[in-house]
Amino acid sequence: MKTFAALCLASTAFVAPAALAQTATPPASTASTPPAEATQDATSAPQPAPQDAPIEVSAPGQPELEDIVVVGRNIPDVVRATPQVVSVLSAADIARTGEGDIAGALQRVTGLSLVGNGFVFVRGLGDRYSSSLLNGSPLPSPEPLRRVVPLDIFPTNVIASSLVQKSYSANYAGEFGGGVINLTTLAVPEKSFLQIGGAISADTVTTSELGYVYDGGRHDWTGFDSGERTVPGFIKAAGAAGTSVTNAADLINLSNAPTTLLLANNHIPANWSGDMSFGTSVDVGGVRLGIIGAGGINNGWRTRDATQQVTDAASGALVRDFRTVLTDNRVIVNGLIGLGAQFGEHKIRFTNLYIHDTLKQGRLARGNTSNIGVLAGGIQPFVEQNTNWFERQLFDSQLVGEFRFDDLSVDLRGSYANTKRNSPYERAFTYQYDSALAKDYVNNLSGLMGASVNFSELDETLWSGQADVTYKLPTARPVSLSAGYYYSDTSRDSTRYTFRYQLPGGVALNPVAAQQRPDFLLSDSSIQRFGIILQNTSTALGASAYDAALTIHAGYGQVEGEVLDGLRATAGVRYEKADEQVNTIGGTRNTRLNNGYWLPALTVTWNFAADQQLRLHGSKTLARPQFRELAPQIYQDFESDRQFFGNPLLVDSQLYNAEARYEWFFARDQRVTLAGFFKKIDNPIEAIAFFPAGTDSLQTGFSNAPSAKLYGAEVEVQKYFPLDTVFSSDFFATKRIIAIANYTYTKSKVSAGTELVASPLQPLNGAPVLQPANLLFRDGAPLVGQSDHLVNLQLGIEDKASLSQLTFLFNYASDRVTNRGPVSAGGGVRLPDLKERPGIRFDIVARQGFEIAGGQFEAKFEARNLTKTRYQEFQDFGNGKRVDVNTYDIGRVFSLGLSAKF
Repeated sequence: MKTFAALCLASTAFVAPAALAQTATPPASTASTPPAEATQDATSAPQPAPQDAPIEVSAPGQPELEDIVVVGRNIPDVVRATPQVVSVLSAADIARTGEGDIAGALQRVTGLSLVGNGFVFVRGLGDRYSSSLLNGSPLPSPEPLRRVVPLDIFPTNVIASSLVQKSYSANYAGEFGGGVINLTTLAVPEKSFLQIGGAISADTVTTSELGYVYDGGRHDWTGFDSGERTVPGFIKAAGAAGTSVTNAADLINLSNAPTTLLLANNHIPANWSGDMSFGTSVDVGGVRLGIIGAGGINNGWRTRDATQQVTDAASGALVRDFRTVLTDNRVIVNGLIGLGAQFGEHKIRFTNLYIHDTLKQGRLARGNTSNIGVLAGGIQPFVEQNTNWFERQLFDSQLVGEFRFDDLSVDLRGSYANTKRNSPYERAFTYQYDSALAKDYVNNLSGLMGASVNFSELDETLWSGQADVTYKLPTARPVSLSAGYYYSDTSRDSTRYTFRYQLPGGVALNPVAAQQRPDFLLSDSSIQRFGIILQNTSTALGASAYDAALTIHAGYGQVEGEVLDGLRATAGVRYEKADEQVNTIGGTRNTRLNNGYWLPALTVTWNFAADQQLRLHGSKTLARPQFRELAPQIYQDFESDRQFFGNPLLVDSQLYNAEARYEWFFARDQRVTLAGFFKKIDNPIEAIAFFPAGTDSLQTGFSNAPSAKLYGAEVEVQKYFPLDTVFSSDFFATKRIIAIANYTYTKSKVSAGTELVASPLQPLNGAPVLQPANLLFRDGAPLVGQSDHLVNLQLGIEDKASLSQLTFLFNYASDRVTNRGPVSAGGGVRLPDLKERPGIRFDIVARQGFEIAGGQFEAKFEARNLTKTRYQEFQDFGNGKRVDVNTYDIGRVFSLGLSAKF
């Protein structure tokens, strides 16, 4: 019988996989976008402007996005339809990017950057300074390690428009840092349609290359567990009681080989996706009724062959140096049903969205540690094996009524959302090479060598409601008064039960049995023969369970009007009261933040020319710590391959914002904008890397820095070039070139002196741990997650009369901090920050429409990451010394898609 080491560490086992997709979701999810809300057809060429009907946006107190005519001024551009600083993507805009999900499309917007799997940050700020809405109502994130919703779970075929507002107005929630992203789903279609699409893609690092997988359940390819990972009642009982499992009959009932045995797969499959959408409407009397449905499945693979290094010394000397291969199989299943009614100027929509997002992960790592694990013959290498299943689910149901009575507008919104995250059978094994006796890798279930299994469950429910009223005064100049009330109630329950396999009394397994591969090591015979038990280690890794709640009451008043010819102003104030609580089960380190804030906002717009204007903005907003940042409980983040731990001593952050913006709309949907912005943040929350006691592995925690300042500028240019003015050929009569370029420069500085701040690692019991701020933060360092430079460029040629597009997409983001550097072991020295280098990406998207037998078809080809930019997370110690915390290759991705519309 071959040993585990022989099976997993053969000469081919660590051959570098050739490629890796940048995200676990294959970019080519579908080749089409359904019809826009009004008259635009998905298979017709995007026009220079949606002149036939306004882009539909459903948001709190949002006016119709149409041309606004002020006294003596008329600037014909949809972005001008709001007094705030916004960017709007219509269905045609989204389709032009060729992205299969809304996150990819949004990263083309000025000042937005895509981080990890679908997390969109505004102006390079971290996720806590960005928020997401669906039809104007808040969305809880299915991922507890993030505040924002991973927007790559939203396929573009369910989105009618996306609005990004970067300047705060009182009709939005007070948690507004970098901006808010509001997605509007399709409602009442203009005409009936049925659309079916599919795509297949290959990744040069992953597809048909080496990866590591495990069996799991027979339905894993769908993203749903077949029952193989059902958590037994005795595990839940032992976890809640804090007791160990010693009954062999119980232990042998745990899933073993299907969730334990890691296998080498030399030909990882290609990525594929399929989707369908439909819609129809009917007139009943004076009411137009509509229904729209959409559904899809996306199955993607990603392999990362990563260098993972750790240092706890100012010299940068390594204490951990591993090569880790991770293979992720991510499956997203989504469905949407929308019912709409439109009568006169009134509209009612009932939207139900379901998203199921699962990641099945196999992980194998080999490397050395310098300060532990010394056996006879010196330091010997370790092998780590992990099998994980991260299952996330989001259900959202919304009822929205938008009523227009001449000069009076009333918006009513109510929503229910539930999100779950289950991670059963997180299995981990550690083997060490024994050169003295076994001359093989061994796991004796004792000391540094061991086996563990974890079970995590999270359930969060959000109820929210909002009422907005706007009245246009009968005055010579246009003046509108708005007021509204907002309520939300969020509750969360979370458990994480961790167990370690060991022999009674903590003795070691004999050398012969210790050579067994993982599934034999924990087989029924081994459990019964050696008396293996499950020791409960839940409280040793933080709280085993917590519950949390956040209740918000808010009210606002706002006035918008034309003060002088061409001079408009919007002024408002919001009062927001929030009661946030996180209570650990079995611990005393609980949190309650019960605060109220007055949040003013003022925007002044001066139309000093027929096609130019200047905006000035000032406001105060806030950022609350999220549940996962407050709860002292471990979570495994599959994207960073790191564990996160909350800090119950965090406090709210307060932001003071200012902005000036010049806009020149020289033609419809063609513009030049230039802006400068400034923010002062009190008590910003920052991610901090630290070493848990007795380990050499980094974890991520949180703490409040004393303060920070951020300033920057952004510029955007959008221009069309008709080719019929250059070439006389009929071929170019309907062709044009589109050029969109934007650049954002941001500079931030953290202020840190000798003020005492909360350590990122707080005990469940005992006195709080406080440290000088300048030990955790370098004075003058940039904020976590902020890139100094963001560049997006689109250059394409398209046909105005038919669907034919070729688009070149360029994206660049400069280095940004992911974690504050940890404090060195023993020396009390703050080590360099952990940084990531997004680098340059170059993509090509081609779309071509054609007709067969009366059906409208679209073919799409995509080539992504042609620069083959790597992912790099590292620490720079200067003088050429660099520690690669997490660095791996990202492959080029090529995809083909086809859709048909009837």
